[in-house]
Amino acid sequence: MRREHFDLDVRNLDWVDADGEPEQPVARIDFSGPAEELIDRLTGVDGTALDSEAIDVAFRLRDPFDDADETTGVVGVTNRLTGEFIFETNEDAEDVFEFIHAAREYGKSTEATDDRYRIRLSLADGKTMTYDKGTFLVYDDEGELLRSQSLIPSGVEL
Repeated sequence: MRREHFDLDVRNLDWVDADGEPEQPVARIDFSGPAEELIDRLTGVDGTALDSEAIDVAFRLRDPFDDADETTGVVGVTNRLTGEFIFETNEDAEDVFEFIHAAREYGKSTEATDDRYRIRLSLADGKTMTYDKGTFLVYDDEGELLRSQSLIPSGVEL
C-alpha cells in the first residue's frame, strides 16, 4: 500500500469559526489500493475487525514546529496492540491542526471524550469502516510529543 492510495477529506469544521451548532468532525478517507491488504491490517489476531479502541491516530511533522504553517507531515493509523502501521497519508500540518482544533471544540461543546471525531474509511469495493476517536497525538520532526497540539482526553496519562 502506498500513501498515494489514500485520499483524505475533512468535514464539519466550519461551525467552529462560525460559532454554529457543534458537529462531530469527520475525516473521510477513500482508499483506492488493494482492499485485501488493508482489510488484513484492519483485522485483529482473533480474526475480527479492529474497533475504535484498537487503533491509534497520530501526526508526525516533517519540519520543525515553528514552521508548521508551511509544512507537511504524515498522518499514521496504527494497531494499538501490535504497534504496526495500518496506513499512512501525507497531509498539510495546517489542515491537521484545524481538524484537531474542531475536534477539541466539539468535545468541549458536547462533553464528548471518546468520540470527538470520526474516521470513515471507504474501500474501492464499497465497504466502509467507521471509527470514533477521542485521541489524536502530534509529534514534532524529531519524534517528541507535542502535548499542547495533541488531542488527549483529560485524565489520560501517556
